Amino acid sequence: MSEPVKSIRKYYLIYAVVLIVSNFIGSIIPSVNNVPVMNSESNLEWLNFIGGHRSIINLLSFSSFVVPTFLCIMYTRCNDKEQQMRRFINTPLAYSLIGTIGWVIYFIFDVATLLYAKAQYGISVGSIVFSSGLYVFQEGLFIFTFAFLIIDNIHRRFVLPKLFPEGNLSRYKIVLKPSVHFLFVIFYISIGLFPVFYLTSTLLTLHTNYLIPVSSDVLFVLCFILLFGLTILIIFTHYFATPLRKLKEGTEKVKAGDYTHRVDIVSNDSFGELADTFNDMILSLDQKTKKIYAIQDSVIRGMAVMVESRDNSTGGHINRTSDCVKIFVKRLKETSEYKNLTESFCKAMVKAAPMHDLGKIAVDDAILRKPGKFTDEEYEIMKKHSAEGAKIVENVVREVDDEEFKKIAINVAHYHHEKWNGTGYPEKISGENIPFEARIMALADVFDALVSKRCYKDSFTYDKAFSIIEESLGSHFDPVLGKIFIECRPELQDLYESYNN
Repeated sequence: MSEPVKSIRKYYLIYAVVLIVSNFIGSIIPSVNNVPVMNSESNLEWLNFIGGHRSIINLLSFSSFVVPTFLCIMYTRCNDKEQQMRRFINTPLAYSLIGTIGWVIYFIFDVATLLYAKAQYGISVGSIVFSSGLYVFQEGLFIFTFAFLIIDNIHRRFVLPKLFPEGNLSRYKIVLKPSVHFLFVIFYISIGLFPVFYLTSTLLTLHTNYLIPVSSDVLFVLCFILLFGLTILIIFTHYFATPLRKLKEGTEKVKAGDYTHRVDIVSNDSFGELADTFNDMILSLDQKTKKIYAIQDSVIRGMAVMVESRDNSTGGHINRTSDCVKIFVKRLKETSEYKNLTESFCKAMVKAAPMHDLGKIAVDDAILRKPGKFTDEEYEIMKKHSAEGAKIVENVVREVDDEEFKKIAINVAHYHHEKWNGTGYPEKISGENIPFEARIMALADVFDALVSKRCYKDSFTYDKAFSIIEESLGSHFDPVLGKIFIECRPELQDLYESYNN
């Protein structure tokens, strides 16, 4: 913020002056109460009663303006800076509403005084309440629209840009945001409803007090103008509000990461042009985001290939295990147990599979490339690659926006050597305490190691490989996942046969 919070008090004072001027202008506008009503005995008695109690009436009228003044002062008093800024942002609407409260209180006092006069003097109340009600309604209508339009324009054009040059007012919670519909209603009241209503009420008053005939044609035209204004209001509100609503919804979806959304506004006006620009921008963002993701995946896979090139495998382990995982998660989604797996989980699982052995980059070449069996000491060093891999993956994916993928990638690297019975490494956790994604990766990783030729062993037959996996259900592998993995045998065999061709 460019100015201290205390500086907003001077703007409160300016807005208060605008509100006072609005009330003053409203009070001097000719109203139905200012029209002499000589032919009404009840009205003459009422005027005589007011004249006889002028001091009390003036005190009541004065108090009706003291109350909104007090409310305005209380509105500005707040010790919490955050709340004070929220109130200040809402000032145009708040002050405009408070400004009308005085006239409501005035009408309540008016009616209370009239009821007292009726009881004491037998004055008829019907026409007086009607005239007073019309008067107060017109004053409140005028003051609210006049004050709001002036204060809101000053607020939006000059004050807010000065106090909040960076914008982003939405960060303040419970900030009232006048909608397009609300603004159109205000404009309609100002330039349409108020003049017509005032003219209509004046004609009715003249007819009541002076018995001046009012042509039905005149009333029809006035009603038609009101209805026509309402129709124009609805049309213009829809014309402006609907495109803005669609653009806002589109912005929210893009903010949430949906770059496939398009705003369906088809028109040859400014809104259509704005929608086309918006859609072009989202298309550009989508293309650039896909390129970034592609580069990101390429870097991750490149790191995995680099690690694989140091291993004693014959190569291709990364691609094969990724393809195994793809077949496996597809089958899982087709089962009753795992039909609720999300598409995002499956994609993240396949994407994370190549990262499961990144921790081997921290293992010495002499151990990593050893053709024979590890010694106990060497094996302990080798087992550290899982925990190291989790740290490396966490650093690699730190800036990735997809939190689900980050979690899966870290878990896959960290826990894919854990066993169902708790004898695995590095944490020796067991059962369902092993992350679900790591249990999936363990099956694909071991299967590939079994059916692939290594420098220290020949490849096992598919029968032997699946037999080993089946025998290890409930000890090494999740028994439920393992059974489903074995059901993937036809697809897995076809996959590995394609590698050999």
